[in-house]
Amino acid sequence: MKYFEVPPHPSLTDYIDAYWTAEGDSAGSIAEKILPDGCVDIIFNTGSDCVTDNGTFTMENERTYLVGTMTRFKESIMDTDTSLSGVRFKPAAISAFFNFFSLDEITNQTVELSGAPLFDLKKVITNQVDYFNRYFTSRRSKPNHFVTQVIQTIRQRRGQIKVNELAGIHCTTARQLERIFKAHIGTTAKDFIDFIRFQNAADMIKHRKSNQSLLSVALDCGYYDHAHLTNEFKRRSGTNPG
Repeated sequence: MKYFEVPPHPSLTDYIDAYWTAEGDSAGSIAEKILPDGCVDIIFNTGSDCVTDNGTFTMENERTYLVGTMTRFKESIMDTDTSLSGVRFKPAAISAFFNFFSLDEITNQTVELSGAPLFDLKKVITNQVDYFNRYFTSRRSKPNHFVTQVIQTIRQRRGQIKVNELAGIHCTTARQLERIFKAHIGTTAKDFIDFIRFQNAADMIKHRKSNQSLLSVALDCGYYDHAHLTNEFKRRSGTNPG
């Protein structure tokens, strides 16, 4: 598979993580594992039909799709004629451009954006970056600063914080946090906290020193033991942490 990423215009970096393209190659049909990243994507299929969501959904040619927040890995089948373009939004940021529905309705799912066309597919194909920058700059509204601040706290704590403590820091209730996270991110506050902890552990494992054990990483990241870390990795990524 050929995969490329391009950063958005600087004025959009608080909202959009990257514009990306993914294309098949001469290797033929290959199953590509996609790991959860806490983000929501809009995907444009400009190539042949593409089977995704572990074989349960097909993205058809010249259609546009919304991919909800993933809490676990999924696989997509990339064929020689596969050609996808996408916009990856940072957690809770897509609401600055669209008001589709509560994002918990499509967690771990791919759904078609049907009805009146939101995008010009020809411009996506011919001049993706310039078109996206103009499009999203024109649609941008004020972000939800409360959600952004809560996410920042979770990241600063590296996912090692309880929901009740998080609610207290931001002068709200655990129930209100759950409602906001389901609507704007697509997961519960607890699951998002656990995901940030998993991301931090994955980064530590990737850059760990040769004498640093997985047990040490597990304890540093707030897991009970090596087994707790391993189970979380298998659930999120389908692989062992080693």
